[in-house]
Amino acid sequence: MDIPAILALVLIISGFWSLVVWPQFLRRVMKDPRARDAAGKATKFLTVHIVLVTVSMILGAATAGIGIAGLMG
Repeated sequence: MDIPAILALVLIISGFWSLVVWPQFLRRVMKDPRARDAAGKATKFLTVHIVLVTVSMILGAATAGIGIAGLMG
């Protein structure tokens, strides 16, 4: 892959940012009272946020991977 090193670094930083920030967000969501109903079952609120975090982390890993591939040549 032929991209300038500075752009590869931006991709790497962006990817790692996602991998660091989203798990912290999910921890807060899981502690939120809206995450579970009275019976302790997961609500749509929690399910939607789990999907959001999962997709964002996959995209973050892909972004970092593309940046690393671009840096390696």
